[in-house]
Amino acid sequence: MLEQIRPIDPRAVRAPAGRYAAATAGEPDDAARRHIAALLGPVPVAVDEIVRQSQASPAAVQMVLLELELAGRLERHAGGRVSLSL
Repeated sequence: MLEQIRPIDPRAVRAPAGRYAAATAGEPDDAARRHIAALLGPVPVAVDEIVRQSQASPAAVQMVLLELELAGRLERHAGGRVSLSL
């Protein structure tokens, strides 16, 4: 098997175009926090729907939801849905 692999021409193997840099979402600002919180209500809504409506990154939405949950203002429901605490 090694005899079959050795004759590979090194010029046929491409070098990576550049270093990979993961996109960073950054911390959401106060306006984004208010907008995401305004999309929540007493009726459970899917987190994916909040991401779609807010047009924020999923990481930013999850960060805001976690902040609300830690503050005791958010309830998590089955199926990846969330609502404001009453």
